[in-house]
Amino acid sequence: MKLWAGRFTKDTKKEMDDFHSSISFDMRLYRQDILGSIAHSEALLKCGIITQEEYTKIREGLEGILGDIEKGTIHFDDGLEDIHMNIEKLLTDRIGETGKKLHTARSRNDQVAADLKMYLREMIEDLELSIAGLLKTLADLAEQNLGTIMPGYTHLQHAQPVTLAHHLMAYFEMFKRDMGRLKDCRQRMDESPLGSCALAGTTYPLDRGLTASLLGFNGFTSNSLDSVSDRDYAVEFLAASSVIMMHLSRFCEELILWSSSEFGFVEMDDAYSTGSSIMPQKKNPDAAELIRGKVGRVYGNLIGLLTVMKGLPLAYNKDMQEDKESVFDTVDTLKGCLSVFVPMLATLKFNNTAMYKAVSSGFTNATDVADYLAKKGVPFRTAHRMVGELVQSCIQRGLSLDELSLADYKKVSPVFEEDILDAIKPENCVKARNTPGGPAPQQVKKHIEKSRGFLAEILKNE
Repeated sequence: MKLWAGRFTKDTKKEMDDFHSSISFDMRLYRQDILGSIAHSEALLKCGIITQEEYTKIREGLEGILGDIEKGTIHFDDGLEDIHMNIEKLLTDRIGETGKKLHTARSRNDQVAADLKMYLREMIEDLELSIAGLLKTLADLAEQNLGTIMPGYTHLQHAQPVTLAHHLMAYFEMFKRDMGRLKDCRQRMDESPLGSCALAGTTYPLDRGLTASLLGFNGFTSNSLDSVSDRDYAVEFLAASSVIMMHLSRFCEELILWSSSEFGFVEMDDAYSTGSSIMPQKKNPDAAELIRGKVGRVYGNLIGLLTVMKGLPLAYNKDMQEDKESVFDTVDTLKGCLSVFVPMLATLKFNNTAMYKAVSSGFTNATDVADYLAKKGVPFRTAHRMVGELVQSCIQRGLSLDELSLADYKKVSPVFEEDILDAIKPENCVKARNTPGGPAPQQVKKHIEKSRGFLAEILKNE
Protein backbone atom coordinates (compact mmCIF):
# COMPACT_ATOMS: atom_id res chain seq x y z
CA MET A 1 0.00 0.00 0.00
CA LYS A 2 1.24 3.46 -0.89
CA LEU A 3 2.03 5.82 1.96
CA TRP A 4 -0.60 8.29 0.71
CA ALA A 5 -3.32 5.68 -0.05
CA GLY A 6 -5.72 6.62 2.75
CA ARG A 7 -7.85 8.96 0.65
CA PHE A 8 -8.13 6.54 -2.31
CA THR A 9 -10.56 3.70 -2.87
CA LYS A 10 -8.51 1.76 -5.40
CA ASP A 11 -4.94 1.30 -6.53
CA THR A 12 -3.38 3.25 -9.36
CA LYS A 13 -2.99 1.37 -12.62
CA LYS A 14 0.39 -0.21 -13.27
CA GLU A 15 0.83 2.04 -16.30
CA MET A 16 0.34 5.05 -14.02
CA ASP A 17 2.78 3.65 -11.47
CA ASP A 18 5.39 3.24 -14.17
CA PHE A 19 4.64 6.65 -15.67
CA HIS A 20 5.01 8.75 -12.53
CA SER A 21 7.70 6.73 -10.78
CA SER A 22 11.04 8.52 -10.46
CA ILE A 23 12.99 5.98 -8.43
CA SER A 24 14.88 4.84 -11.53
CA PHE A 25 16.75 8.16 -11.60
CA ASP A 26 16.26 9.91 -8.26
CA MET A 27 17.76 6.97 -6.37
CA ARG A 28 21.10 8.74 -6.78
CA LEU A 29 19.82 11.18 -4.12
CA TYR A 30 19.77 8.44 -1.47
CA ARG A 31 22.64 9.87 0.58
CA GLN A 32 21.30 13.43 0.58
CA ASP A 33 17.84 12.12 1.45
CA ILE A 34 19.12 10.13 4.42
CA LEU A 35 21.31 12.94 5.72
CA GLY A 36 18.36 15.31 5.40
CA SER A 37 16.16 12.89 7.32
CA ILE A 38 18.71 12.55 10.10
CA ALA A 39 18.88 16.33 10.44
CA HIS A 40 15.08 16.56 10.37
CA SER A 41 14.78 13.93 13.10
CA GLU A 42 17.11 15.98 15.29
CA ALA A 43 14.84 18.98 14.79
CA LEU A 44 11.84 16.80 15.73
CA LEU A 45 13.67 15.78 18.90
CA LYS A 46 14.45 19.38 19.82
CA CYS A 47 10.83 20.49 19.58
CA GLY A 48 9.52 17.45 21.49
CA ILE A 49 7.78 15.61 18.66
CA ILE A 50 9.91 12.51 19.21
CA THR A 51 11.75 11.23 22.26
CA GLN A 52 15.46 10.66 22.63
CA GLU A 53 14.88 6.91 22.31
CA GLU A 54 12.85 7.40 19.12
CA TYR A 55 15.48 9.73 17.69
CA THR A 56 18.20 7.16 18.36
CA LYS A 57 16.17 4.42 16.66
CA ILE A 58 15.48 6.64 13.65
CA ARG A 59 19.09 7.77 13.31
CA GLU A 60 20.55 4.28 13.70
CA GLY A 61 17.95 2.91 11.29
CA LEU A 62 18.78 5.52 8.66
CA GLU A 63 22.52 5.03 9.09
CA GLY A 64 22.02 1.29 8.66
CA ILE A 65 20.04 1.84 5.45
CA LEU A 66 22.76 4.18 4.15
CA GLY A 67 25.41 1.56 4.79
CA ASP A 68 23.38 -1.19 3.12
CA ILE A 69 22.68 0.95 0.04
CA GLU A 70 26.38 1.65 -0.35
CA LYS A 71 27.11 -2.08 0.03
CA GLY A 72 24.62 -2.75 -2.76
CA THR A 73 22.38 -5.00 -0.66
CA ILE A 74 19.18 -2.97 -1.02
CA HIS A 75 16.78 -3.19 -3.97
CA PHE A 76 14.47 -0.23 -4.41
CA ASP A 77 10.77 -0.79 -5.05
CA ASP A 78 9.46 0.85 -8.23
CA GLY A 79 5.97 0.82 -6.76
CA LEU A 80 7.01 3.29 -4.05
CA GLU A 81 7.49 6.05 -6.64
CA ASP A 82 10.65 7.76 -5.44
CA ILE A 83 13.72 7.60 -3.24
CA HIS A 84 11.96 9.38 -0.37
CA MET A 85 9.17 6.84 -0.04
CA ASN A 86 11.56 3.94 -0.52
CA ILE A 87 13.76 5.05 2.36
CA GLU A 88 10.79 5.81 4.60
CA LYS A 89 9.34 2.36 3.92
CA LEU A 90 12.71 0.69 4.56
CA LEU A 91 13.00 2.58 7.83
CA THR A 92 9.51 1.62 8.99
CA ASP A 93 10.14 -2.02 8.09
CA ARG A 94 13.29 -1.96 10.22
CA ILE A 95 12.25 0.01 13.31
CA GLY A 96 8.45 -0.26 13.27
CA GLU A 97 5.93 2.46 14.11
CA THR A 98 8.59 4.93 15.17
CA GLY A 99 9.65 5.20 11.52
CA LYS A 100 6.23 6.62 10.69
CA LYS A 101 6.95 9.67 12.84
CA LEU A 102 9.84 10.83 10.68
CA HIS A 103 7.65 12.58 8.13
CA THR A 104 6.04 14.82 10.75
CA ALA A 105 6.44 18.51 9.84
CA ARG A 106 7.84 17.61 6.44
CA SER A 107 6.57 17.15 2.88
CA ARG A 108 8.20 15.50 -0.05
CA ASN A 109 8.13 18.98 -1.58
CA ASP A 110 10.63 20.54 0.83
CA GLN A 111 12.41 17.19 1.14
CA VAL A 112 13.20 16.86 -2.56
CA ALA A 113 14.17 20.53 -2.85
CA ALA A 114 16.66 20.06 -0.01
CA ASP A 115 18.01 16.84 -1.53
CA LEU A 116 18.52 18.38 -4.95
CA LYS A 117 20.22 21.46 -3.52
CA MET A 118 22.57 19.32 -1.44
CA TYR A 119 23.36 17.13 -4.43
CA LEU A 120 24.01 20.10 -6.73
CA ARG A 121 26.15 21.80 -4.11
CA GLU A 122 28.41 18.74 -3.97
CA MET A 123 28.52 18.32 -7.74
CA ILE A 124 29.42 21.98 -8.25
CA GLU A 125 32.30 21.62 -5.80
CA ASP A 126 33.54 18.61 -7.80
CA LEU A 127 33.20 20.52 -11.07
CA GLU A 128 35.07 23.50 -9.65
CA LEU A 129 38.01 21.22 -8.86
CA SER A 130 37.90 19.79 -12.39
CA ILE A 131 37.91 23.28 -13.88
CA ALA A 132 40.78 24.24 -11.58
CA GLY A 133 42.69 21.32 -13.09
CA LEU A 134 41.86 22.60 -16.56
CA LEU A 135 43.06 26.09 -15.64
CA LYS A 136 46.35 24.71 -14.32
CA THR A 137 46.88 22.74 -17.52
CA LEU A 138 46.25 25.88 -19.60
CA ALA A 139 48.69 27.92 -17.51
CA ASP A 140 51.35 25.19 -17.79
CA LEU A 141 50.97 24.94 -21.57
CA ALA A 142 51.02 28.72 -21.93
CA GLU A 143 54.21 28.98 -19.91
CA GLN A 144 55.83 26.39 -22.20
CA ASN A 145 54.79 28.36 -25.31
CA LEU A 146 55.54 31.99 -24.46
CA GLY A 147 57.63 32.29 -27.62
CA THR A 148 55.51 30.17 -29.95
CA ILE A 149 54.32 32.53 -32.68
CA MET A 150 51.04 31.75 -34.42
CA PRO A 151 48.46 33.66 -36.46
CA GLY A 152 45.55 35.20 -34.65
CA TYR A 153 42.27 35.03 -36.55
CA THR A 154 39.11 36.99 -37.09
CA HIS A 155 36.42 35.53 -39.35
CA LEU A 156 38.77 32.49 -39.51
CA GLN A 157 41.04 34.66 -41.70
CA HIS A 158 44.63 35.50 -40.81
CA ALA A 159 44.54 38.70 -38.75
CA GLN A 160 47.63 39.52 -36.63
CA PRO A 161 50.50 37.57 -35.08
CA VAL A 162 50.00 36.39 -31.50
CA THR A 163 51.56 33.65 -29.40
CA LEU A 164 50.14 30.25 -28.57
CA ALA A 165 50.52 31.23 -24.92
CA HIS A 166 48.29 34.27 -25.46
CA HIS A 167 45.72 32.13 -27.28
CA LEU A 168 45.64 29.54 -24.50
CA MET A 169 45.31 32.19 -21.80
CA ALA A 170 42.23 33.54 -23.58
CA TYR A 171 40.58 30.23 -22.74
CA PHE A 172 41.95 30.48 -19.21
CA GLU A 173 39.90 33.66 -18.75
CA MET A 174 36.78 32.01 -20.19
CA PHE A 175 36.96 29.01 -17.88
CA LYS A 176 37.88 31.26 -14.96
CA ARG A 177 34.60 33.13 -15.46
CA ASP A 178 32.83 29.77 -15.76
CA MET A 179 34.16 28.84 -12.34
CA GLY A 180 32.81 32.15 -11.02
CA ARG A 181 29.38 31.38 -12.43
CA LEU A 182 29.36 27.99 -10.68
CA LYS A 183 30.42 29.61 -7.41
CA ASP A 184 27.67 32.21 -7.71
CA CYS A 185 25.14 29.48 -8.40
CA ARG A 186 26.32 27.47 -5.38
CA GLN A 187 26.11 30.50 -3.11
CA ARG A 188 22.58 31.39 -4.22
CA MET A 189 21.25 27.88 -3.66
CA ASP A 190 22.85 27.66 -0.22
CA GLU A 191 19.59 28.05 1.74
CA SER A 192 17.70 25.15 3.27
CA PRO A 193 14.05 24.71 2.23
CA LEU A 194 13.36 22.20 5.04
CA GLY A 195 10.49 23.39 7.23
CA SER A 196 8.54 24.79 4.28
CA CYS A 197 6.60 21.51 4.07
CA ALA A 198 4.15 21.23 1.17
CA LEU A 199 3.81 24.99 0.63
CA ALA A 200 2.62 26.70 3.83
CA GLY A 201 5.19 25.78 6.47
CA THR A 202 4.24 23.83 9.58
CA THR A 203 2.33 24.25 12.83
CA TYR A 204 5.17 22.59 14.75
CA PRO A 205 7.87 24.78 16.37
CA LEU A 206 10.57 23.44 14.05
CA ASP A 207 14.05 24.96 14.35
CA ARG A 208 14.82 25.62 10.69
CA GLY A 209 18.17 27.11 11.59
CA LEU A 210 19.18 23.83 13.20
CA THR A 211 18.46 21.68 10.14
CA ALA A 212 20.11 24.26 7.88
CA SER A 213 23.24 24.21 10.04
CA LEU A 214 23.34 20.41 10.34
CA LEU A 215 23.19 20.08 6.56
CA GLY A 216 25.84 22.71 5.92
CA PHE A 217 23.52 25.35 4.47
CA ASN A 218 24.37 29.01 4.97
CA GLY A 219 20.81 29.71 6.16
CA PHE A 220 17.21 28.87 5.35
CA THR A 221 14.75 30.15 2.77
CA SER A 222 12.50 33.11 3.57
CA ASN A 223 9.25 32.08 1.88
CA SER A 224 7.68 28.64 2.06
CA LEU A 225 5.92 28.97 -1.29
CA ASP A 226 9.10 29.97 -3.08
CA SER A 227 11.05 27.24 -1.29
CA VAL A 228 9.15 24.37 -2.87
CA SER A 229 7.91 25.83 -6.14
CA ASP A 230 10.96 27.18 -7.92
CA ARG A 231 13.92 25.50 -9.51
CA ASP A 232 15.86 28.58 -10.54
CA TYR A 233 18.94 27.14 -8.84
CA ALA A 234 18.73 24.13 -11.14
CA VAL A 235 18.12 26.36 -14.17
CA GLU A 236 21.08 28.51 -13.16
CA PHE A 237 23.28 25.43 -12.86
CA LEU A 238 22.17 24.25 -16.30
CA ALA A 239 22.84 27.71 -17.73
CA ALA A 240 26.33 27.86 -16.19
CA SER A 241 27.00 24.34 -17.48
CA SER A 242 25.83 25.36 -20.95
CA VAL A 243 28.36 28.20 -21.02
CA ILE A 244 31.13 25.83 -19.92
CA MET A 245 30.15 23.38 -22.64
CA MET A 246 30.07 26.20 -25.17
CA HIS A 247 33.64 27.14 -24.25
CA LEU A 248 34.75 23.50 -24.41
CA SER A 249 33.07 23.18 -27.80
CA ARG A 250 34.78 26.27 -29.22
CA PHE A 251 38.15 25.02 -28.01
CA CYS A 252 37.48 21.57 -29.48
CA GLU A 253 36.47 23.12 -32.79
CA GLU A 254 39.84 24.85 -32.97
CA LEU A 255 41.74 21.69 -32.04
CA ILE A 256 39.83 19.77 -34.72
CA LEU A 257 40.74 22.40 -37.31
CA TRP A 258 44.33 22.66 -36.11
CA SER A 259 44.80 18.88 -36.33
CA SER A 260 43.75 18.83 -40.01
CA SER A 261 46.31 18.65 -42.83
CA GLU A 262 45.27 22.14 -43.90
CA PHE A 263 46.47 23.61 -40.59
CA GLY A 264 48.85 21.02 -39.14
CA PHE A 265 49.26 23.05 -35.96
CA VAL A 266 48.69 20.19 -33.53
CA GLU A 267 48.66 16.43 -33.25
CA MET A 268 46.33 14.64 -30.86
CA ASP A 269 47.78 11.95 -28.66
CA ASP A 270 46.89 8.43 -29.83
CA ALA A 271 45.08 7.84 -26.53
CA TYR A 272 42.48 10.48 -27.50
CA SER A 273 42.15 9.66 -31.20
CA THR A 274 40.57 6.90 -33.25
CA GLY A 275 41.03 5.41 -36.71
CA SER A 276 38.85 4.49 -39.64
CA SER A 277 37.38 1.10 -40.42
CA ILE A 278 38.24 1.54 -44.11
CA MET A 279 40.92 4.27 -44.45
CA PRO A 280 44.19 3.07 -42.89
CA GLN A 281 45.80 6.51 -42.80
CA LYS A 282 43.14 8.21 -40.69
CA LYS A 283 43.71 9.62 -37.19
CA ASN A 284 40.47 11.21 -36.13
CA PRO A 285 40.08 13.72 -33.26
CA ASP A 286 37.04 11.86 -31.95
CA ALA A 287 37.38 12.93 -28.31
CA ALA A 288 37.18 16.59 -29.32
CA GLU A 289 34.32 15.88 -31.72
CA LEU A 290 32.32 14.04 -29.07
CA ILE A 291 32.73 16.91 -26.62
CA ARG A 292 31.65 19.34 -29.34
CA GLY A 293 28.61 17.15 -29.98
CA LYS A 294 27.60 16.73 -26.35
CA VAL A 295 27.07 20.46 -25.92
CA GLY A 296 23.73 19.93 -27.68
CA ARG A 297 22.34 17.69 -24.97
CA VAL A 298 23.33 20.17 -22.23
CA TYR A 299 21.67 23.02 -24.14
CA GLY A 300 18.64 20.75 -24.51
CA ASN A 301 18.51 20.12 -20.77
CA LEU A 302 18.52 23.86 -20.08
CA ILE A 303 15.79 24.61 -22.60
CA GLY A 304 13.81 21.61 -21.38
CA LEU A 305 13.72 22.73 -17.76
CA LEU A 306 13.01 26.34 -18.68
CA THR A 307 10.07 25.09 -20.74
CA VAL A 308 8.81 22.88 -17.89
CA MET A 309 8.87 25.80 -15.46
CA LYS A 310 7.55 28.60 -17.66
CA GLY A 311 3.82 28.08 -17.08
CA LEU A 312 3.60 26.62 -13.59
CA PRO A 313 1.38 28.35 -11.02
CA LEU A 314 2.55 28.34 -7.39
CA ALA A 315 3.33 26.12 -5.62
CA TYR A 316 4.57 22.59 -6.38
CA ASN A 317 3.41 20.78 -9.53
CA LYS A 318 4.29 17.26 -10.62
CA ASP A 319 5.84 18.72 -13.77
CA MET A 320 8.80 19.63 -11.60
CA GLN A 321 9.77 15.98 -11.34
CA GLU A 322 11.30 16.60 -14.77
CA ASP A 323 14.06 18.67 -13.16
CA LYS A 324 16.20 15.78 -12.00
CA GLU A 325 16.97 13.96 -15.22
CA SER A 326 18.05 17.25 -16.80
CA VAL A 327 20.32 18.02 -13.87
CA PHE A 328 21.72 14.50 -13.54
CA ASP A 329 22.43 14.17 -17.25
CA THR A 330 24.16 17.55 -17.31
CA VAL A 331 26.32 16.67 -14.30
CA ASP A 332 27.32 13.37 -15.90
CA THR A 333 27.95 14.93 -19.31
CA LEU A 334 30.01 17.83 -18.01
CA LYS A 335 32.07 15.65 -15.68
CA GLY A 336 32.69 13.19 -18.50
CA CYS A 337 33.74 15.90 -20.93
CA LEU A 338 36.16 17.50 -18.48
CA SER A 339 37.64 14.13 -17.52
CA VAL A 340 38.62 13.59 -21.16
CA PHE A 341 39.34 17.16 -22.25
CA VAL A 342 41.95 18.02 -19.60
CA PRO A 343 44.31 15.07 -20.26
CA MET A 344 43.69 15.39 -24.01
CA LEU A 345 44.82 19.01 -23.79
CA ALA A 346 47.85 18.15 -21.65
CA THR A 347 49.10 15.60 -24.21
CA LEU A 348 48.79 17.75 -27.35
CA LYS A 349 51.87 18.08 -29.57
CA PHE A 350 52.10 21.57 -31.07
CA ASN A 351 53.86 22.12 -34.39
CA ASN A 352 55.70 25.40 -33.78
CA THR A 353 57.19 25.42 -37.27
CA ALA A 354 53.79 25.12 -38.98
CA MET A 355 52.38 27.88 -36.79
CA TYR A 356 55.24 30.25 -37.58
CA LYS A 357 55.00 29.47 -41.29
CA ALA A 358 51.28 30.28 -41.21
CA VAL A 359 52.05 33.68 -39.67
CA SER A 360 54.19 34.50 -42.70
CA SER A 361 51.24 34.09 -45.05
CA GLY A 362 48.03 36.08 -45.09
CA PHE A 363 49.68 39.47 -44.44
CA THR A 364 49.27 39.24 -40.66
CA ASN A 365 51.82 42.06 -40.28
CA ALA A 366 49.86 44.55 -42.44
CA THR A 367 48.55 46.44 -39.40
CA ASP A 368 52.12 46.80 -38.16
CA VAL A 369 53.06 48.50 -41.45
CA ALA A 370 50.15 50.91 -41.02
CA ASP A 371 51.17 51.53 -37.38
CA TYR A 372 54.73 52.22 -38.56
CA LEU A 373 53.45 54.95 -40.87
CA ALA A 374 51.14 56.38 -38.21
CA LYS A 375 54.07 56.64 -35.77
CA LYS A 376 55.90 58.64 -38.46
CA GLY A 377 53.06 61.16 -38.59
CA VAL A 378 50.92 59.71 -41.39
CA PRO A 379 47.20 59.82 -40.43
CA PHE A 380 46.13 56.25 -39.65
CA ARG A 381 43.29 56.23 -42.19
CA THR A 382 45.71 57.35 -44.88
CA ALA A 383 48.22 54.75 -43.75
CA HIS A 384 45.48 52.09 -43.78
CA ARG A 385 44.65 52.88 -47.43
CA MET A 386 48.29 52.96 -48.46
CA VAL A 387 49.04 49.56 -46.89
CA GLY A 388 45.87 48.11 -48.42
CA GLU A 389 47.16 49.13 -51.84
CA LEU A 390 50.57 47.66 -50.95
CA VAL A 391 48.94 44.35 -50.01
CA GLN A 392 47.01 44.34 -53.30
CA SER A 393 50.28 44.84 -55.18
CA CYS A 394 51.86 41.95 -53.24
CA ILE A 395 48.97 39.66 -54.14
CA GLN A 396 49.38 40.49 -57.82
CA ARG A 397 53.12 39.84 -57.64
CA GLY A 398 52.86 36.71 -55.48
CA LEU A 399 54.90 38.24 -52.65
CA SER A 400 54.51 38.78 -48.92
CA LEU A 401 55.20 42.07 -47.14
CA ASP A 402 58.48 40.83 -45.70
CA GLU A 403 59.67 39.88 -49.20
CA LEU A 404 59.43 43.47 -50.42
CA SER A 405 62.55 45.63 -50.67
CA LEU A 406 63.00 49.00 -49.01
CA ALA A 407 62.68 50.51 -52.49
CA ASP A 408 59.24 48.91 -52.83
CA TYR A 409 58.17 50.51 -49.57
CA LYS A 410 59.56 53.92 -50.48
CA LYS A 411 57.46 53.91 -53.66
CA VAL A 412 54.43 53.97 -51.33
CA SER A 413 55.78 56.52 -48.85
CA PRO A 414 59.15 58.26 -48.38
CA VAL A 415 58.87 57.94 -44.59
CA PHE A 416 59.77 54.25 -44.75
CA GLU A 417 63.29 53.49 -43.53
CA GLU A 418 65.44 50.37 -43.26
CA ASP A 419 63.90 49.51 -39.88
CA ILE A 420 60.53 48.63 -41.51
CA LEU A 421 61.94 45.24 -42.51
CA ASP A 422 62.77 44.48 -38.90
CA ALA A 423 59.53 45.92 -37.52
CA ILE A 424 57.36 43.52 -39.53
CA LYS A 425 59.05 40.32 -38.42
CA PRO A 426 56.35 38.25 -36.64
CA GLU A 427 58.24 38.03 -33.35
CA ASN A 428 58.74 41.81 -33.30
CA CYS A 429 55.10 42.42 -34.18
CA VAL A 430 54.18 40.40 -31.11
CA LYS A 431 56.76 42.02 -28.83
CA ALA A 432 55.58 45.47 -29.88
CA ARG A 433 52.11 44.77 -28.48
CA ASN A 434 53.37 45.21 -24.95
CA THR A 435 50.27 46.69 -23.33
CA PRO A 436 48.49 44.94 -20.44
CA GLY A 437 46.40 42.09 -21.81
CA GLY A 438 48.40 42.01 -25.05
CA PRO A 439 50.29 39.11 -26.63
CA ALA A 440 53.85 40.30 -25.90
CA PRO A 441 55.62 37.50 -23.98
CA GLN A 442 56.36 39.93 -21.15
CA GLN A 443 52.64 40.65 -20.71
CA VAL A 444 51.56 37.02 -21.08
CA LYS A 445 54.12 36.00 -18.47
CA LYS A 446 52.57 38.51 -16.05
CA HIS A 447 49.13 37.13 -16.90
CA ILE A 448 50.28 33.58 -16.15
CA GLU A 449 51.83 34.63 -12.84
CA LYS A 450 48.64 36.41 -11.81
CA SER A 451 46.60 33.38 -12.87
CA ARG A 452 48.71 31.02 -10.79
CA GLY A 453 48.01 33.23 -7.79
CA PHE A 454 44.29 32.92 -8.51
CA LEU A 455 44.59 29.13 -8.73
CA ALA A 456 46.55 28.90 -5.48
CA GLU A 457 43.84 30.89 -3.70
CA ILE A 458 41.10 28.72 -5.18
CA LEU A 459 42.75 25.45 -4.18
CA LYS A 460 43.51 26.78 -0.70
CA ASN A 461 39.80 27.48 -0.12
CA GLU A 462 38.49 24.20 -1.50
